[in-house]
Amino acid sequence: MYHAPCVRFEMSRVALVVVGNSILEGRLRNIMSRRGWSVEICHDGDKAVDEYVRLKPELVFLTLDLPTMDGHIAALEMRETDPKARIIFVSSKTRLSKTQDAAYSSGAVLTLVTPVAFSDVDEKWEEIMGEIPEAPGLPDLDALYPDLEEPEPVLPPLPELPPLPLLPAEPPTLTDKPKKKRGRKLKLLILSTILIGSGLGIAHYLEYIDIQEYYDNLFGIFN
Repeated sequence: MYHAPCVRFEMSRVALVVVGNSILEGRLRNIMSRRGWSVEICHDGDKAVDEYVRLKPELVFLTLDLPTMDGHIAALEMRETDPKARIIFVSSKTRLSKTQDAAYSSGAVLTLVTPVAFSDVDEKWEEIMGEIPEAPGLPDLDALYPDLEEPEPVLPPLPELPPLPLLPAEPPTLTDKPKKKRGRKLKLLILSTILIGSGLGIAHYLEYIDIQEYYDNLFGIFN
């Protein structure tokens, strides 16, 4: 069912009703109308604080369970804006203990238990219009608001690492170098033997050199 944010019944003194229940709203409106009061009805806790600042009503009816803002916080907001805010909390029997705590914290003048009858307000009228208590919960108003955790920053993804260079299938070892060196020496030795073999044979035959001594010296060079 749609409800207008605020419904005004023009009369003399103003009461703001913020209880979030159409049956209870109608009952309180009738009770206050009999006493010659006009009634402003709101359904939102946060909106009710704004309406209080705008209208400055002489009396406010509140419940704890309200959209957007808890009735306890709304009452403290009103008291912070106006130390003379006159507030009545309305509660079911099951929520009475918690409502009474909120009423004490916000300095409400009274707590009514549903269903509210005409006689309830008549019997408590002097108390309703009496001295307004202090609001001991005002210093803790900021702590009553729920803490909103800041979202953690989203870090950009790390860039992909470049691929590692490929290693040779069979890296050279220290033992390979001597093998290459010995192979080279062997090739030189064979080439030298082919080139000068014939000449050495002739020189040995003519007894100019001792071929055995020559080969011993040559192998000494390459080894």
